[in-house]
Amino acid sequence: MLVVAGSDSGGGAGIQADIKTIAALGAYAATAITALTAQDTTGVHGVLPVPADFVRRQMAVVLDDIGADAVKTGMLADGAVVEAVAAELASRARPVALVVDPVLFAKSGDRLLTEDAIAALKRSLLPMATLITPNLPEAEALAGMAIPDLDAMHHAAAALLTLGVPAVLLKGGHLPGDAVVDVLATEAGIEEFTAPRIVSRHTHGTGCTLASAVAAGLAQGMGLRAAVERARAYVRAAIAAAPGFGAGHGPLNHMVWVDMTRLSQRFLRS
Repeated sequence: MLVVAGSDSGGGAGIQADIKTIAALGAYAATAITALTAQDTTGVHGVLPVPADFVRRQMAVVLDDIGADAVKTGMLADGAVVEAVAAELASRARPVALVVDPVLFAKSGDRLLTEDAIAALKRSLLPMATLITPNLPEAEALAGMAIPDLDAMHHAAAALLTLGVPAVLLKGGHLPGDAVVDVLATEAGIEEFTAPRIVSRHTHGTGCTLASAVAAGLAQGMGLRAAVERARAYVRAAIAAAPGFGAGHGPLNHMVWVDMTRLSQRFLRS
């Protein structure tokens, strides 16, 4: 896999979470870094973008040498980087599965994508995606609508399909309630995935982790639904086993013990 995303100095999200997730699920991660962040569990304290031409250079050398069975994008920082990533993928990585995590905000609420980049994302990158994985604030920004409840999630997921993506995994963790409902929308319809909420402040990097876990499944030849199911099971296990680090939104335990033989046999048959 090739992951194109920003670095999290706290290790809980971004490239660090991506690498740990992909390795834990039995795939290989190569990376292209889009930005450096000074970040911990309490927030983002600084961002240093990587020039777009150097992001593209990182992608080119990896794709030409190692190649990729799937690509996952995360924090892309600005419009120039979005356009560069889209151009490089079009040149070297079609028709490889592409999972786009449209990272607009950090867990703390800090903005991680400029306004101009949102337009570039919708114009250049989303139409290339196999799957996008927005949370509710990100979906509200992309779809231009409020999402106060599950019915609105269905409407928003359907609206996001009109942006040219064949599948949307809309994450419902921001809604209140004892259960968390994620919605998977495709041209075939909309399916809900429901699980009891794990009450924890240690949820930093859940979005990065989920998207990378789905992309790892696609790289390993899983169908979309099976990849989503395994990814959700992995994220829940990682939250439940969180190490408790930091004063704010702490990281997951990406190395949580999982019976990979059992999971692989179950989901690779799907």
